[in-house]
Amino acid sequence: MKVLVTGATGSVGSYIVEQLLAKDIEVKALSRKEGNLPKGAQVVLGDLDIPETIKAHLHTIDSLFLITQSEQSDEKFIKNKRIIQMAKEANVARIVALIDFEGNPIEDVIKNSGMEWTLLKPVEFMKNALYSGWAESIQKEGIIRTAFPDSLSARIHEADIADVAVRALTEEGHDKRTYDLTGSEALSPRSMVKQISAVTDKYIDLVEITEEQVKQDWKSKGYDNEFIEYFIIGIGKNPPKGAYTVLPTVEQVTGKPARTFTQWVNENKHYFV
Repeated sequence: MKVLVTGATGSVGSYIVEQLLAKDIEVKALSRKEGNLPKGAQVVLGDLDIPETIKAHLHTIDSLFLITQSEQSDEKFIKNKRIIQMAKEANVARIVALIDFEGNPIEDVIKNSGMEWTLLKPVEFMKNALYSGWAESIQKEGIIRTAFPDSLSARIHEADIADVAVRALTEEGHDKRTYDLTGSEALSPRSMVKQISAVTDKYIDLVEITEEQVKQDWKSKGYDNEFIEYFIIGIGKNPPKGAYTVLPTVEQVTGKPARTFTQWVNENKHYFV
């Protein structure tokens, strides 16, 4: 068996590459540039934004792990559709796609592709804690500034997404399945701060900021108003029930319970100290 992994140096793809290699499965690891990939992977260059650059890599593979771009513009839809079409033309038997938790129009294209398909819909990644500015403020000041400190999210460890993906890529029984994926607990920023503090043995002060301060901060970082409003309403102020409802899917598929946030912090505590 041979598998092509797109986004092979990314948060989920890197775990998938490692796990496939551990199973002695041949891996083509797709990246836009040479990256730090495990020994044994065949690194191939390509860009999902330029579908034709990955066409040649689709031949001779059995399964494809596809990251669908979260931006749901007509342009992105056409690019994703072209990749799926090329995979079908290359006789790829199976596609496993990472999809936004709330869905993406490309789902119907995948389902009607004629290939075996599995859709993975994870909620928020645990790794997002690194992109929120927390790591730097904890290192320098011992402070986290956040709005909506009690807003809940069933964040998931990226390795759990990879565990499910590898099963779907390499085993039977996952065709025509959509897997909604969560972590093992619903976490708020307040509870996450406590866990980071316990693991790093470092006092961390949580400072609550206003909605307006959040908006100004995100604007200063270049995010547009549409994204900011989605973040404020959909994630912070009024998250949908599905975002914080813990599901047993990871354990049902892999036979192992989903990893905890404390496990993730232990693996990544060097970012916070």
